Amino acid sequence: MERGRTNFLRLLGTDQRALFAEASADGAGFAFVVRSMQIDFLKPAFMDDVLDIITAPQEVRGASITLLQQCKRGDDLLVEARVRVAFVAAGKAQRIPKALRAAMTGHE
Repeated sequence: MERGRTNFLRLLGTDQRALFAEASADGAGFAFVVRSMQIDFLKPAFMDDVLDIITAPQEVRGASITLLQQCKRGDDLLVEARVRVAFVAAGKAQRIPKALRAAMTGHE
């Protein structure tokens, strides 16, 4: 699911390396950190299964994003999670950059 969140940002056109460079230029690095997660395990997965992780924003706020993530094997829903991630810099929550917030809001 972590990879699903990273790929979701990439598919939005977000270059995380560029964001890191921009944040470093301002003096403080940033990170997305998982604040909370609610997971429902519905069916088992097995070795060598090909799984799809679907990630979609449910709520985009100033400094946090709530994502719905589903793990599927074909049409079977195996796991569903609601993940709240916070945008932090220098150990404190910060507002999500406008461009990223706008891109995510457009996909709600």
